[in-house]
Amino acid sequence: MRWHRVELIVALSCLAFARVARGEAAQQPYGAAGYLRIATRPDFEGAGGQLGYWNLYGRLLNEGPYAALDLKLDLLQEQAGSDAPWTTLHARVEGGSVQGADTGNGSLANFRVSQLYVQAGNLLLKNLTWQFGTLYDYWGDLGLYDMRPAQLFTGTVGASARYQTKTVNLLVGLGDSGYAIRGAQYDTIFTGGASLLVHVSNHFEIGVGGELMYEPSVVGNKYAPYATPGIDYADFVRGEVAKSYLEAHPADSDFFPKPVPRSSEFGKLVGYLGFGGLGPLEWDSFYVHLKRFPPDQFTTETYGGKTYTIYVHDITDDRYELQAGNEARFKLIPERLELAWGLLYGHEWDNDNRVAPSDYARVYASTVVRLETFITDTLHFLIEGSAAYEDSLNGNEYRDHWDSIFANTDGVSDPRGLQHGDSPVRVTEQLKVGPVFSPLGTGIYTRPSLRLLYGLQHSTQNNAFGNSFVTTLDENNTFQTVERHWHQVIALEAEAWF
Repeated sequence: MRWHRVELIVALSCLAFARVARGEAAQQPYGAAGYLRIATRPDFEGAGGQLGYWNLYGRLLNEGPYAALDLKLDLLQEQAGSDAPWTTLHARVEGGSVQGADTGNGSLANFRVSQLYVQAGNLLLKNLTWQFGTLYDYWGDLGLYDMRPAQLFTGTVGASARYQTKTVNLLVGLGDSGYAIRGAQYDTIFTGGASLLVHVSNHFEIGVGGELMYEPSVVGNKYAPYATPGIDYADFVRGEVAKSYLEAHPADSDFFPKPVPRSSEFGKLVGYLGFGGLGPLEWDSFYVHLKRFPPDQFTTETYGGKTYTIYVHDITDDRYELQAGNEARFKLIPERLELAWGLLYGHEWDNDNRVAPSDYARVYASTVVRLETFITDTLHFLIEGSAAYEDSLNGNEYRDHWDSIFANTDGVSDPRGLQHGDSPVRVTEQLKVGPVFSPLGTGIYTRPSLRLLYGLQHSTQNNAFGNSFVTTLDENNTFQTVERHWHQVIALEAEAWF
């Protein structure tokens, strides 16, 4: 499998660059674009080289290495101003590991062919483009967070049709998302969706879209949706569904409830609003989505020397997420000072789970502000600050102190408790400062960017960053537990796209 990836990369690269070696001129039928990010972040506090847990605090210093290569080959070149058909082949290879920069040490197992598709235009209708293969589509990024709230067909393979003019971008797609969602436990997930983006003027555009996914009931397919009846959610969290049933029905150990077939419906609605070119405001992008998550398939429990399969469709099929994000970019002093300001809000709720903390039951909000001043065209100075609030809706999720392992249910020690710590809230602030070398000149998003940054974090949670600290308070513990709410790193990093 790994060598197949290498062969594909090599083959497409050869197609893209072979004629360059022969010095051919004029318009070439191939192209390449990409992105890279690599950093070393010495950490004197025993962490893994990232300032905090995730991008809610801004992507700077909270991401690891990454690389992506987009390749395109024109099989039939498009002629400007012509109605003649054209077709192109696209491939994207990406992943997050570089030798010496992360635990993966550059292994190709950390990379994947994330997109592979063929496009054909001006078939049946001018300005109509057909796409067969992967269908991933999005309108733009929250660059400060490196997030794309308004994206569709993330893991869908199928066909789409796009009608695009200077003012209208209409997309309709249909395919299967089963492998992306279920992986090795594949089950067909029919996916259909559409989006419409209207470019009203150079100062305003708006978009709406959505996708619907359907996983049918297929009796006899072990990876199709099923539900084990009568599951108590607290027993599910504790891994005691089989134990509770057999304690209540001691004579029925050979008659554990059979799974009942189900079907699943889930999907997403997305929206976008963009405006700009107004005074110092360069552009403002607002994205929102409302999502229903796919249900889980099954889990296993062992009790009394026997393994039981618990099918969990009915207790994982009612989970939702509302996420909204905004990013505004300002040129405060042309060629001297720029500002980017981001806001992110998320609300996830689980109508099946009212008893245990979960990433499907939380509210979070964040703001990130980045100022970049241009001392010269190539020497800049960056200041970024962020503040984030996270609230678990089902009780104490976070441990605020080194001995919080003793606290569980509402702050009281409970060996079988469903909570994890002594607080439902985590508040995190970060500050990043340092010089930036930008060979291509001014601009807060001009790349390549060569940075020397100092990062400082404070969090109400103890040790709120990736680490290898021991948390047990066992008297035989060799290592001492510590309490640390501050964290700092120094970063030497490079980021570029081409």
